[in-house]
Amino acid sequence: MSWDLEARLDETFDGDRNLPDSIDEAAVDRLKAVAYVMDESVRVPGTELRVGLDPLVSAVPVVGDVISGGLSLYIVVESAYLGVSYATLARMLVNIAIDVGGGALPFVGTVFDAFWKSNVRNVELLLDELSGTDQPDSVTGSTEPDPVVIEVEESAD
Repeated sequence: MSWDLEARLDETFDGDRNLPDSIDEAAVDRLKAVAYVMDESVRVPGTELRVGLDPLVSAVPVVGDVISGGLSLYIVVESAYLGVSYATLARMLVNIAIDVGGGALPFVGTVFDAFWKSNVRNVELLLDELSGTDQPDSVTGSTEPDPVVIEVEESAD
């Protein structure tokens, strides 16, 4: 089995994104490597499913999920240094929370971790924002969330 990590990263993340010249490409490459190792470094024999260290570490009840979540936070912290918006950072944290919460479920948590690839999702969010290819909302056509409006009516006493 050969470990050509760079070739796997290009295949996994479609490295054709147009990132601005001001972006630290070495940092982006490190984040891709972390996501690959945590979520897709091993192909399950006889299938197209790829898993990484996340489901393996998460097999240890509670402690494994905490460790895995902590490693996943590296992507969020590095993304903050790269200038990602607070909204995207919040989405990344939600992905990690879902991963840790789902992974903590007895018996099915490890299977959940094999399919919920929060690190890959978070790197995709980072790359989408840095390259300016955020997908617009399907209903409004906007990339910004709609504001919440609360109307309060006075009652006649």
